[in-house]
Amino acid sequence: MRLQAQRERRLSVNSTKMPNCVQRIILLFSQVAIIPQTVYNEECVKKKEKVGFMQGRIIKGIAGFYYVSAENQQVYECKAKGIFRKEKLKPLVGDFVELEILDEEDKKGNVIAVLERKNTLIRPAVANIDQALVIFAAKEPNPNFALLDRFLITMERQKIPVVICINKEELFQEEEREKIQDMYEPCGYQVLFTSAKREQGIQKLREVLQNKTTAVAGPSGVGKSSLTNLLAPGIQMETGEISKKLGRGRHTTRHTQLIELEKNTYLMDTPGFTSFYVEDMEKEELRFYFPEFSPYEGTCRFLPCTHTHEPGCSVKEALENGKISKERYKNYVDMYRELEEKRRY
Repeated sequence: MRLQAQRERRLSVNSTKMPNCVQRIILLFSQVAIIPQTVYNEECVKKKEKVGFMQGRIIKGIAGFYYVSAENQQVYECKAKGIFRKEKLKPLVGDFVELEILDEEDKKGNVIAVLERKNTLIRPAVANIDQALVIFAAKEPNPNFALLDRFLITMERQKIPVVICINKEELFQEEEREKIQDMYEPCGYQVLFTSAKREQGIQKLREVLQNKTTAVAGPSGVGKSSLTNLLAPGIQMETGEISKKLGRGRHTTRHTQLIELEKNTYLMDTPGFTSFYVEDMEKEELRFYFPEFSPYEGTCRFLPCTHTHEPGCSVKEALENGKISKERYKNYVDMYRELEEKRRY
């Protein structure tokens, strides 16, 4: 308005020197010229009001969409900006991120930055966890200790504490229960026994999860979803039956998601697995991820000792004396040979 007034004053000073028709044309032009500027500024203000930035945490990722629980307690459906593909960085469930709000009403946005990670797992593909809860069944399907040991090695490499949970404990005989405790508790792993069917051991499990972000993993059909339903009744995860033909469960969890059990307590439910490969590791490194070997490191006759074939090996002596689980040691040797074979190619 001020600009228009100045122009009108300039026109009035020179009005005596111009014909009336010319004055009217110039005045009309001056008014039209300033209209686009006014409209543009108003649109900028409106756009600025629509766009906002805040931080949040990815709670689920499906088909390129990331669902972010933001600091305002709202969940936004987001896409990742193209820069992530350029930098070969994929946002993960559990990531703390910065997001740009595109549509507040429809809760749409873009993930524009991933904040520094505490840790990262490849399988399950998650970030920023405090511990892992690996669940196996007492029976139906029977526990696969070779698979369990591979998972434990992966966590040991990342220095992530692991709690072992054996579900369906109603199917266990007491000697079977003691066998698992004798295999893993001397290694420093906490072993819990639960029954989702009878709702046993759930309170102890809650205490272990308190004030932590816990990644839940395990084979299909062991009762992960059933236990999750007991821990977070409002979620109601899909559960599946055991295949009579294959003797194992079918996948009911198809994507990873972060579930808030209570304040500062989160559960990451992940898809089940039926195999687990130890990759990107030298065979000489493997022994350091079996905690029960630690007291004997450096005491063997020949150094460095692989604890597989060397005479005077302290680990093999402890094995013969019953201080190390025979099944755990067998799994160690099998993995060592697997890595040795892989290295040849």
